[in-house]
Amino acid sequence: MDNSSSNSNKFYPKLLLFLLTTFLFLSSSTLAEVFFEERFQDGWKSRWVLSDWKRSEGKAGTFKYTAGKWPGDPDDKGIQTYNDAKHYAISAKIPELSNKNKTLVVQYSIKFEQDIECGGGYIKLLSGYVNQKKFGGDTPYILMFGPDLCGSQTKKLHVILSYQGQNYPIRKDLQCETDKLTHFYTFILWPDASYSVLVDNRERDSGSMYTDWDILPPRKIKDVKAKRPADWDDREYIEDPNEAKPEGYDSIPAEIPDPKAKEPVDWDEEEDGLWKPPKIPNPAYKGPWKRKKIKNPNYKGKWKIPWIDNPEFEDDPDLYVLKPIKYVGIEVWQVKAGSIFDNILICDDPQYARQVVEEYMADNREAEKEAFEEAEKERKAREEEEAKRAREEGEKRRRERDHKYGERRRRRNRHDHMDDYYHDEL
Repeated sequence: MDNSSSNSNKFYPKLLLFLLTTFLFLSSSTLAEVFFEERFQDGWKSRWVLSDWKRSEGKAGTFKYTAGKWPGDPDDKGIQTYNDAKHYAISAKIPELSNKNKTLVVQYSIKFEQDIECGGGYIKLLSGYVNQKKFGGDTPYILMFGPDLCGSQTKKLHVILSYQGQNYPIRKDLQCETDKLTHFYTFILWPDASYSVLVDNRERDSGSMYTDWDILPPRKIKDVKAKRPADWDDREYIEDPNEAKPEGYDSIPAEIPDPKAKEPVDWDEEEDGLWKPPKIPNPAYKGPWKRKKIKNPNYKGKWKIPWIDNPEFEDDPDLYVLKPIKYVGIEVWQVKAGSIFDNILICDDPQYARQVVEEYMADNREAEKEAFEEAEKERKAREEEEAKRAREEGEKRRRERDHKYGERRRRRNRHDHMDDYYHDEL
């Protein structure tokens, strides 16, 4: 056989496999679509409109363009809430899109540099026409997603969906991150109405719109009219009916005279009566006789109320379809400002979203942690120095006060002495 022919036969299947793999990869990359991506680089102000909502009342806050106090990359900037105890509202118009027959991925990052005390850190997707200069808390939205913190109790991660004009919060108690580093929040909604919530690329929860929101009545309900069948046997074990009580079992006494006991040498039958040894538990006595337990051959398990189709359920195959998305917005209220929003992404490709997070973590996470730890050291050093100055100032004021009071006592004592002197002279 010709060796070249043999090598060709081995080569072509590998080549075909390579070409097919390349084609599938390129096809998936081509089909994936990024609808909106904002990393707040040059020109971001032309895309975002700061709302005047609450401004006439003096309650509107503004945003600062910054990388923050402890950035992993000083050139990687976002927008940071800037004024304490204010409402913040800013939005960007995006090319109108529908998630019908598509996977929808909504992702962004947020860093709570402040001790927020109480406030939100979520984003919203909006539909229809929105007057961006009036965008605020009463503006209808189709998705609200992200953290909401208040005190030590509320650490909620909101996922609120709008359906036919009504907002439905997720029924699960999802928790957000509370430290002062950058975290990515990702919401993925698939065309079968299933979803996933990820934090820093780790799945925090998943499920279905059918079960985890009270949008539609449940498909199945318990049959409240069902009754347990009379012949239902739920005893897993029963007494062995074939076991018989051993002969003489009931004649075994529970106690017997102690065979080791001896009559005391000073026992006097005339005075003490007939001596009897004390009784002890009988090691041969095994208690009341009981048949041993065996598996019940008629056991049917614990009876449960059966589930039936819910007559009130009416399926909506487009349950997952949001109204056409036209805007993305940030609308929050915070007691203390300092949250940095960044890396906003709306696409149909979970893998691309994952890649964004992976690249950020690989490039910035360690540097950010080191910068934060250094900032914490400096903060604690400042606090210790301020506390030291406060103690020294307090000690100084105490000495001055003691000196002043001591001087008053000395003057009063001299005055009293002079009074006594004049009284004696008189």
